[in-house]
Amino acid sequence: MKETAAIKREGFLPWFRRLWTTYPLFSTGIALLVMVVLQTLALGFEFDSFGAWFSTWLRNWINILRNNASVGIIALGMTFVIVSGGIDLSVGSSLVAVGAIVMMLIDSGPRGFLYSMGISGPAVYVLAILVGVLAGWLFGELNGVLVTSGKIPPFIVTLGTMKIFRSVTQQYMQGGSPSVPGGFLEIANVSIGGQMLMPIVYWLLISAVLHIVSQRTAFGRHVVAVGSNERAAKLSGIPVNRVKRRVYALMGMLVALSAVLQVSRIGSMDYANAGSGYEMDAIAAAIVGGTSMAGGRGSILGTVLGMLIISVMNNLLNLMGVPPFLREACKGVIVIGAVLLQKKESTS
Repeated sequence: MKETAAIKREGFLPWFRRLWTTYPLFSTGIALLVMVVLQTLALGFEFDSFGAWFSTWLRNWINILRNNASVGIIALGMTFVIVSGGIDLSVGSSLVAVGAIVMMLIDSGPRGFLYSMGISGPAVYVLAILVGVLAGWLFGELNGVLVTSGKIPPFIVTLGTMKIFRSVTQQYMQGGSPSVPGGFLEIANVSIGGQMLMPIVYWLLISAVLHIVSQRTAFGRHVVAVGSNERAAKLSGIPVNRVKRRVYALMGMLVALSAVLQVSRIGSMDYANAGSGYEMDAIAAAIVGGTSMAGGRGSILGTVLGMLIISVMNNLLNLMGVPPFLREACKGVIVIGAVLLQKKESTS
């Protein structure tokens, strides 16, 4: 009733423009709705029955969500990083490094570290995941320490660690091909109702937890305060450096979980190319979802919607036969457009 009265008072276009510029979730939701409609049209309706069409449409959506769950988890961490006023370009390389560590630990061959110690069964998987998450935390903590104690801009720090993590991993893993046990593959490939939905389930669960963290905890409020005005946050007694380190450590742990999920889903890791472009997709998802590059504003729900927009766009361009290289150009246009809209909002 309230919004109906507002439409009558302002007129539809002014009302729509006010919501579009004031509420990022509104504009992101409208953009996602448009993308879903376009994807449905691109999929076509030439099927024998509605059931056949719906089955194809649903299977296509499940594939989209499952294939983008790993980068979707990383995008959640990127939201915290950008809201705090930072950036992390090392996520793809960190994923490769953690993936290599996990694969070395679960390898059942002669190079398998845990098996050589006489450890086998589910204990191997649990230990490998714990060590992987610890490694991700250390990688993130390294970025955070260099940013806070080293006083180096986040862009430079994470650009450097991006090169270090991947190159060291490639050097160490050259000539080695660890095998992933079948039991570990079940982490991501257990069938639910005939569909492999576990990556989607993990993504949604982590999103729900981080939404609560961002909205209901002191840490979430401190991240926003640091990104909004670092000097004011410091004067208010907020431990700015500690908050930043925790943000990058959280980013590292989420990358580690994404690496575990990817190793389990695919059963291998391409050390040269795995995770390539993940930083771009994660940043794009956060920005499209309303996260401000200037820091101080963003939401987990917005990032989830932004990730869906990027995922649907990739699928739509694929259905339309657009070459892969031009798909990346489309992502760049979307990111630039989203930042331009944010600047327009801040000046309106």
